[in-house]
Amino acid sequence: MSGSKKQTVKFSKETYLYWYELMLLLRRFEEKAGQLYGMQKIRGFCHLYIGQEAVAAGCMTATRPEDIFITAYRDHGLAIAKGVSSKSCMAELFGKATGCSKGKGGSMHFFGVKERFFGGHGIVGAQIGTGAGLAFAEKYKGTDNVVLTFFGDGAARQGILHETFNLAMTWKLPVIFICENNNYAMGTSVQRTSNVMDIYKLGDAYDMPADTVDGMVPEAVHAAVDRAVKRAREGGGPTLIEVKTYRYKGHSMSDPAKYRTKEEVEEYKQRDPIDYAKDTLTGSFGVTEDEIEAINARVKQEVEESVKFAEESPWPDADELLKDVYKQEDYPFIVD
Repeated sequence: MSGSKKQTVKFSKETYLYWYELMLLLRRFEEKAGQLYGMQKIRGFCHLYIGQEAVAAGCMTATRPEDIFITAYRDHGLAIAKGVSSKSCMAELFGKATGCSKGKGGSMHFFGVKERFFGGHGIVGAQIGTGAGLAFAEKYKGTDNVVLTFFGDGAARQGILHETFNLAMTWKLPVIFICENNNYAMGTSVQRTSNVMDIYKLGDAYDMPADTVDGMVPEAVHAAVDRAVKRAREGGGPTLIEVKTYRYKGHSMSDPAKYRTKEEVEEYKQRDPIDYAKDTLTGSFGVTEDEIEAINARVKQEVEESVKFAEESPWPDADELLKDVYKQEDYPFIVD
C-alpha cells in the first residue's frame, strides 16, 4: 500500500490515530505472545487475533465504556481493546497471580469486570446465550447499555444460536450478535459446513435485522455496529452482523494451517487493516513518518513492559485453587 494516495475519509484524524495505535498494539501483543509460546513461557491453548484487529477497532468507536463485550476463546484482542491492561493480559498468559483472571483462566478465559469485558469462553458458542443473558440483565435494570456478543463462523452452526436468537427477538433484548467470519472453523472452511454461506441470512428466520460488512476496514465495522447499537438503545432489539474478516495464523498455535494456500493468505495481507489506517493518516491527514514512529515506539514499549510485568509477577498461591469456582460450604462432601 502507498501512503501518498489520498482517499475520501468520513472520520476525524483523531479516530484514525486511535484505530492505528489500537490495532498495532493488538498485533504486536499477539506477535509477542506467539513468540513466547514458542519459548514455552506460555502454555496450553493460544488463539491469536492477528488479522482481525479492525473488528475490535470499529466496535470500540461505535460503543460506550458502559457497554459489554463477550466473546469466545480468541479473546486477547477484544479484551485489550475494551481496556483490560496489556500487563494483566500477558500475566494471564503466563499463568501468574496478577493476570486478569488471577492466572487461572489462561489464554481462553480473559475477564475484566470493571472494563465490562465478560470473557473469553472456551466452549464453542456458549457465549452466545450468555451474551443474551447479560442483555436481559441490562434491560431488566432499565439501562440503555448494549451487549456485543462475538462468535466465529464455526459457532454459528451451534444449536444455542437459534435458541438465543428466538428469545432475543421475542424479548427485544439490547444485544448485537457479531459473527467474526474468518472463513475457517478450525481447519474447516465455511462452504464445507453449510449450504448457507452468508451467515447474516440466519437472522431472517427470526425477522432479526442483519448486515454483512468488510471486517478488514474499521470504518465499515464502525458504521454497521453504530446502526445496530442505536437500534438496541431505542428498544428495537437485536441485530446480527456478519463481519467478514481473516486470521493470518492458524486456528491456534498448534495449527500449521496447511488447509489453505499461501496465495490466499497473501491476498488478505494486501488489505491489512493496520497498513490501511497508516496510509489514511499519511495520505489524507499528512501525518509524518516521525509521528508514526512515535506511535510504533509507544506500542513496542507497552508490549515490552507487559512481558517484564508477567515475568516478574508471582505464581498463584495454592489456596487459590478452589476460590472463584464455587463456595466450599455449598459442597460439604469436598474435603481439604
